[in-house]
Amino acid sequence: MNIRGKEDPYLRIGETNDRSTKGESEYIWALKDINLEVMPGEVLGIIGKNGAGKSTLLKILSKVTGPTTGSIHYNGRIGSLLEVGTGFHGEMTGRENIFLNGAILGMTKAEIRKKLDEIIDFSGCERYIDTPVKRYSSGMMVRLGFAVAAHLEPEILVVDEVLAVGDAEFQKKAVGKMQDVSKNEGRTVLFVSHNMAAVTNLCENSIILKNGSILNRGPTRNIIEQYISLGNKNSGEILGDEIRYREKCKQVSFNAIRLVSKNIVSDSFGIGEEIQIELEYTVDVDGVFIAPAIHLLDNFGTCILATGNGHSGNIGIDPLYGKPLKKGLYKTVCTIPPNFLNDKTYKISAILMEENSSNRAYVEEAITFNIYETGEMRKEYPGDWIRQIRTKMS
Repeated sequence: MNIRGKEDPYLRIGETNDRSTKGESEYIWALKDINLEVMPGEVLGIIGKNGAGKSTLLKILSKVTGPTTGSIHYNGRIGSLLEVGTGFHGEMTGRENIFLNGAILGMTKAEIRKKLDEIIDFSGCERYIDTPVKRYSSGMMVRLGFAVAAHLEPEILVVDEVLAVGDAEFQKKAVGKMQDVSKNEGRTVLFVSHNMAAVTNLCENSIILKNGSILNRGPTRNIIEQYISLGNKNSGEILGDEIRYREKCKQVSFNAIRLVSKNIVSDSFGIGEEIQIELEYTVDVDGVFIAPAIHLLDNFGTCILATGNGHSGNIGIDPLYGKPLKKGLYKTVCTIPPNFLNDKTYKISAILMEENSSNRAYVEEAITFNIYETGEMRKEYPGDWIRQIRTKMS
C-alpha cells in the first residue's frame, strides 16, 4: 500500500502477533506471509489459539477488512457469518432482518421471497419471526443469521466460531447444511472453530494459525493432533518444579509424573505396548489416608478413564488403601495393557486425594502422549484390568 507515493511506514515496524509476550511497538502483524489456496468444493478448517489471527483472516477474505499488503483472488460470491447478529437491526423483526441481512449479503428481494419459508423453517424461530430481534437470545440470532447465509447459495461460505452459541440440535443441523453445500453443491466452506469434534466431522483438511502465520496445513486429524500438542514441553516426564498444580494439598505433593514402557520414559507408544503411568509423591504428615487416581483424557479433553483407588476391586489392588500412611516417599503405578487405546493423542491428569476430605493435590493435563499404529496386525485386547498398585519407597 502506498501513501502519497511512499511505502506505508507501518510495514517496517510491525511486530509478531504473540499475545503472550510484551511488545515494544504499538503495531503488530495480525497476519503475515499468509499464502493460501482453497479449491472449489473444499471444506477447510482453520484452527489456532485465541489471538492467532483466525477471525482477522476471515474478515479479510470477506472484504470486511482490507489487507495492508497483498491481494485476494476468488471466483464466485462469498457469504460470511462472522459475528452474532452482524447486519441485524434490533428494532426490526426477524422477518424484516431476513430481508435486510439478505440484501447486505447480496441477495435480491425476489431471491429472499422465494426462499423465505425455507430460511424461517431452517432457523427454527417461526414462533418469534415477527418479534423484534432485540428480544432474541444470542442463540436465536445465530440461528437466523446462519439460516440467511446458508440459503444465500454462495460459491464460498465463510463461518466463524458463531456456531458455538447455538444449541446441540442447531449445531448438528448447521454442520449438516455445510456438508451438503460442499459435497452435493460443490461449494467451498472456510470454517473456524475451537470445537475439534465439529472440525473433524466437517473438514477433510485444515490449517493451524500461530502468531498470525500458517504453522501447518494437512489432513484434519493430523493438524488437530499437532494443535493439541502445541505448548507441550514434556517428553513423557515432569519432575519437581516443572509440576504445575491446579490445586495443592499440605499433606502430600508430587515428586514426579512419568510414562514408561519397557523401562524407557517416553511420550509416544506403539498400540501394542504396555504403558505404565508412574506417580511419585511425598507424604508430609503421619496418619493421613491418601487415595491416588489418574484421569485419562482423549484429544478433545473428554475424560475416558478414571482409575479408582483399589477399593472398588475392579481397578487393580492397592495394598495400602484404607490404611494411614506414614511420612515418606511413595509410588503408585497404573498399568495400561496393550491394545487398549486407539491411535491418537491423550493427556494424563493426576490426583492425590485425602480420603474423606475435599483436600487434594491435582495436576491437570500433566503429560500429553501419543499412541500410534505399528503396521502390525493388531491383536485382540486381552481384557486385562487396568492395574493400579502403590508401594512405599522410603
